[in-house]
Amino acid sequence: MTLFNGILPFYPQFRHAAGFNVPLLVVILVFLSLAASFLLILPGIRGHSRWFWCTRILLSLFIGTEIVAVHFSGDWYVGQVKTKTSYKAFTSAQVSADIGLQIGLAGVNITLTGTPVHQLNETIDYNEKFSWRFGDNYAEEYDKALLKGLPNPVLYLAEKFTPASPCGVHHQYRLAGHYASATLWVAFCFWLLSNALLSMPAPLYGGFSLLIAGAFVFFSIFSFLTISTVPLCRIRLGSEFLTLYYGAAFWTTVATGFLCLLLGGMVVYLHYRHPRALRIFLDLSDDQVVQTKSMTPQFYRNPLHLPRECQPATPDIQLSLRL
Repeated sequence: MTLFNGILPFYPQFRHAAGFNVPLLVVILVFLSLAASFLLILPGIRGHSRWFWCTRILLSLFIGTEIVAVHFSGDWYVGQVKTKTSYKAFTSAQVSADIGLQIGLAGVNITLTGTPVHQLNETIDYNEKFSWRFGDNYAEEYDKALLKGLPNPVLYLAEKFTPASPCGVHHQYRLAGHYASATLWVAFCFWLLSNALLSMPAPLYGGFSLLIAGAFVFFSIFSFLTISTVPLCRIRLGSEFLTLYYGAAFWTTVATGFLCLLLGGMVVYLHYRHPRALRIFLDLSDDQVVQTKSMTPQFYRNPLHLPRECQPATPDIQLSLRL
């Protein structure tokens, strides 16, 4: 056999073993470190404020973690099937494997795990990612996968999302993921703003910021939902069909959107109906929150100005202090 661009044809190539999603793992570890740091100083907070601060900080960190983490997750639209299928080109050998497809905001992730893992004198454990993020070339990544000689199921699934595929879904999925990601980053900015405002004497505007953050989270969900109007080609692997459904990242984002709207609505409601309860929860003193304005008149007289019998019945000066 001869070399073709440095590749030995018809011979097993180096396998890409399944691994962790490193960016997602980094995001989770960063926010867990922040939560652990806060829990370390929690015993130093006295009284009931300790539990109010704990609830507030943990809820806020959960929202921020989820908004950032789902950018790097592929569990927005997923499917998995266990079947017996052909393994590689130019051979009739078949393998039993679990085949998974994960569609995220930035691309697709395809997994192929043999059952058992060791078959045909090989370790069948693949985890391949193909990106359609702006600046990346999905077709070029697919061509590299062909040159690497990846297994047939991986190439078959990746081919469904190429720009030249008869399915014609590449541009729809790419744009849906792009706009969903952009609106999530806007939601993250409003989440940061809400944390700053809720720590200042402006809780009402912090509640409004949470409401806007929740609205942008739902905008991202609606952006991704547009792909449901695009029918995907039927995916048949061996004798089984691969069925896709919304995954954990999608439903967690929905829950986060409702949580933002709920918390923001509660802050606005308490500001108008129970301001004292809101001050207690946010650990704000009475002089930090703008209360209902009242006019308290104060009267000042100058008894030396006129003799007592000539003093007018009304005071010389009337000041009203705004408290």
